[in-house]
Amino acid sequence: MEATTLARTFAALADPTRVAIVARLAAGDATVKELTEPFDLTQQAVSRHLRVLADAGLVTRRQQAQARPASLEVERLIEALTWIDARRAEWAGRHDRLAKHLRGLK
Repeated sequence: MEATTLARTFAALADPTRVAIVARLAAGDATVKELTEPFDLTQQAVSRHLRVLADAGLVTRRQQAQARPASLEVERLIEALTWIDARRAEWAGRHDRLAKHLRGLK
């Protein structure tokens, strides 16, 4: 995953409201009106959050009759998780080498 794409993904997920929107969309597509209901936000504010998520590639919107439901782009989340898992393996390896080194110093 490209560094700028990864940065945009994490920046978009840095806001708790956007994380809650992503969690809601994981259960299925939703319109702005449906996404507004659990929050004390206007539809315009939710639309702005959706725009940030869309710019990061986490959400797409499509025209469906009179509505424009938002859909979660799971592939982008999988890419971020893949990057995190690779770092986790790297960090675990470093931790294991450090622990082995420290045991050798005793």
